[in-house]
Amino acid sequence: MSRILTKQELHNLAMNIVGEDLEKKGYEFIAINSKLGKHPQFVCIDKSNQRYFVIVKAIAYPDNPHNYDMIWMEAFKKHAREQEAKVFYAGVGLQNSENPNKPVFLNEEYVLEYAGLQIIETHLN
Repeated sequence: MSRILTKQELHNLAMNIVGEDLEKKGYEFIAINSKLGKHPQFVCIDKSNQRYFVIVKAIAYPDNPHNYDMIWMEAFKKHAREQEAKVFYAGVGLQNSENPNKPVFLNEEYVLEYAGLQIIETHLN
């Protein structure tokens, strides 16, 4: 019998999706933190050694995975500026493939809504 994925398991699934995307784009991982509520989830660099902080959020239906808490993001942007890092937000929408009003279950199909990495301008308010 299948069981509902926990919040941590949904987060880990989202992390895997974003991690694969970062790898495909050539980013090198410096640090990975998969604990819920700890940010950033990924610290990586590109070929020019620019540092990036990547925030990953697993979002359940019906919430929009492309939206984020703008007030919280302001504090995080300040931290990124202090570390001379750029910020990516990666919202990963996950929903049950048979019924969007049901949760995602272990080892069952799901619908993915992922638009890729969104650059967050750290110098704008």
